Amino acid sequence: MRKFAFASAALAAALSTLPAAAADVAAGDLRIASAWSRATPPSAPTGAGFLEIRNVGDADDRLLAVECACAELSQVHEMKMEGGVMQMRELADGLPIPAGATVELAPGGNHLMFIHLMAPFKEGEAFTATLTFERAGKVEVPFDVTGLRGKSMGHGKKH
Repeated sequence: MRKFAFASAALAAALSTLPAAAADVAAGDLRIASAWSRATPPSAPTGAGFLEIRNVGDADDRLLAVECACAELSQVHEMKMEGGVMQMRELADGLPIPAGATVELAPGGNHLMFIHLMAPFKEGEAFTATLTFERAGKVEVPFDVTGLRGKSMGHGKKH
């Protein structure tokens, strides 16, 4: 019994030193989950943000903008193949979030772009960005920073 108590105390102490995971956020009919970004090299001018947005309501919404104190400029971007070349551009009209759907912002697809970073994103740290939706309004979302390799969203599908 004592070994179990000691092991439990040691595990609790170890876990308390780990960075907190970004919390899921609810805003109106939207559920925002798994927000993360990759660590950036010290001189990198840009970083990207990834997350899932689930619309549990009956009305469509739209991600219009992103703001972050971490960068001089933040944008909603898409990445897609055009004429055999990967193109990346800002979604000037925002990103549709259809009613009843889950939209994934993931590497190689739609994502948030943080331009002219104020400081590098460091593994184990976190930052907050404000997403602006047409219906749900402004929502503060915490992002975990992972290693340079990033992580998988775990769904393997693009929206």
